[in-house]
Amino acid sequence: MNAKLCREIPKDLEDIRRYAVTGVVAAESCKQPQTFPAQGEQKYRVAVMDYGAKRSIVAQLQARGCQVTVLPQDTPAEEVLALQPDGIMLTNGPGDPAENVYCIQQLKKLVGKLPIFGICLGHQLLALAMGGRTVKMKYGHRGVNQPVRDLTGDRTYITSQNHGYAVVSESLAGVGQVIFENANDHTCEGVAYPGMRCFSVQFRPEARSGPLDTRFLFDRFIDMMGGQD
Repeated sequence: MNAKLCREIPKDLEDIRRYAVTGVVAAESCKQPQTFPAQGEQKYRVAVMDYGAKRSIVAQLQARGCQVTVLPQDTPAEEVLALQPDGIMLTNGPGDPAENVYCIQQLKKLVGKLPIFGICLGHQLLALAMGGRTVKMKYGHRGVNQPVRDLTGDRTYITSQNHGYAVVSESLAGVGQVIFENANDHTCEGVAYPGMRCFSVQFRPEARSGPLDTRFLFDRFIDMMGGQD
């Protein structure tokens, strides 16, 4: 909701109505590549697309034997592939996902080439790259107690979330399979793309501080890089 602090109510509210947060992914992303070593024996190399990444994502990958290279959000797909990673991680980040046209174009070139795991904004950008749509929510999901139903099983997980946009499930019909759903409002919380070796979730499985119910999703990504679907 847009707002403005004033001494009196303005006669013209158009500037408040038009106001939008723009350019925030570029502002939050790193400017140069950074590489972090695996903890223990190195098993895989992961390229992390930094859309506003939290260090905890890198830590979860390191703990699972991954050397992690964090890349600026505008890194061309060709440069990502030139690193010869075993998988690609798409991170969280701020703002309207549809604004990031260049990032979406690069993801279109990466889909199907390597295993991909997207979180939060990364989830939304992946959906847009696959031809889906996103929508601004009335209130958004905020806090560490958002219930998420696993549509492929019989569990409901408590998750940490902080976002104001959501993927429109119907927009991915025939392309992706919705695998997680918000138990309160039934919005899309996760998508798998059969045959494409990629999946994504709207919530944060590595949240600090927050519930750790869904850390297993990092293991799913590791298995995918190891050749398991």
